[in-house]
Amino acid sequence: MPIELHSKSHIDIHDRAAREHWAHRFGVTEDRLRKAVTMVGSRLSTVADYLGQPAP
Repeated sequence: MPIELHSKSHIDIHDRAAREHWAHRFGVTEDRLRKAVTMVGSRLSTVADYLGQPAP
Protein backbone atom coordinates (compact mmCIF):
# COMPACT_ATOMS: atom_id res chain seq x y z
CA MET A 1 0.00 0.00 0.00
CA PRO A 2 1.41 3.41 -0.93
CA ILE A 3 2.88 5.49 1.88
CA GLU A 4 0.84 8.54 0.84
CA LEU A 5 -2.39 6.85 2.00
CA HIS A 6 -1.09 7.19 5.54
CA SER A 7 0.15 10.77 5.32
CA LYS A 8 -2.75 12.56 3.62
CA SER A 9 -5.08 14.65 5.67
CA HIS A 10 -8.07 13.85 3.45
CA ILE A 11 -9.63 10.65 2.13
CA ASP A 12 -9.77 10.37 -1.66
CA ILE A 13 -13.13 8.61 -1.78
CA HIS A 14 -12.77 8.14 -5.55
CA ASP A 15 -9.59 6.06 -5.16
CA ARG A 16 -10.41 2.38 -4.58
CA ALA A 17 -7.17 1.63 -2.70
CA ALA A 18 -7.70 4.62 -0.42
CA ARG A 19 -11.31 3.61 0.26
CA GLU A 20 -10.26 0.05 1.08
CA HIS A 21 -7.45 1.24 3.33
CA TRP A 22 -9.51 3.73 5.32
CA ALA A 23 -12.57 1.48 5.57
CA HIS A 24 -10.34 -1.23 7.02
CA ARG A 25 -8.54 1.26 9.28
CA PHE A 26 -11.83 2.56 10.70
CA GLY A 27 -13.43 -0.89 10.84
CA VAL A 28 -16.35 0.05 8.58
CA THR A 29 -17.62 -0.93 5.15
CA GLU A 30 -16.67 1.14 2.12
CA ASP A 31 -20.33 2.15 1.88
CA ARG A 32 -20.28 3.44 5.47
CA LEU A 33 -17.07 5.32 4.72
CA ARG A 34 -18.65 6.93 1.64
CA LYS A 35 -21.67 7.98 3.69
CA ALA A 36 -19.42 9.47 6.38
CA VAL A 37 -17.52 11.49 3.77
CA THR A 38 -20.82 12.66 2.29
CA MET A 39 -22.02 13.78 5.72
CA VAL A 40 -18.91 15.50 7.10
CA GLY A 41 -16.42 15.90 4.26
CA SER A 42 -13.17 14.13 3.49
CA ARG A 43 -10.85 15.40 6.27
CA LEU A 44 -9.50 12.33 8.09
CA SER A 45 -9.87 13.77 11.58
CA THR A 46 -13.49 14.78 10.92
CA VAL A 47 -14.38 11.39 9.43
CA ALA A 48 -12.71 9.62 12.35
CA ASP A 49 -14.68 11.71 14.83
CA TYR A 50 -17.94 11.08 12.97
CA LEU A 51 -17.27 7.33 13.02
CA GLY A 52 -16.31 7.41 16.70
CA GLN A 53 -12.72 6.35 15.97
CA PRO A 54 -9.41 7.85 17.05
CA ALA A 55 -7.88 10.15 14.48
CA PRO A 56 -5.01 8.60 12.50
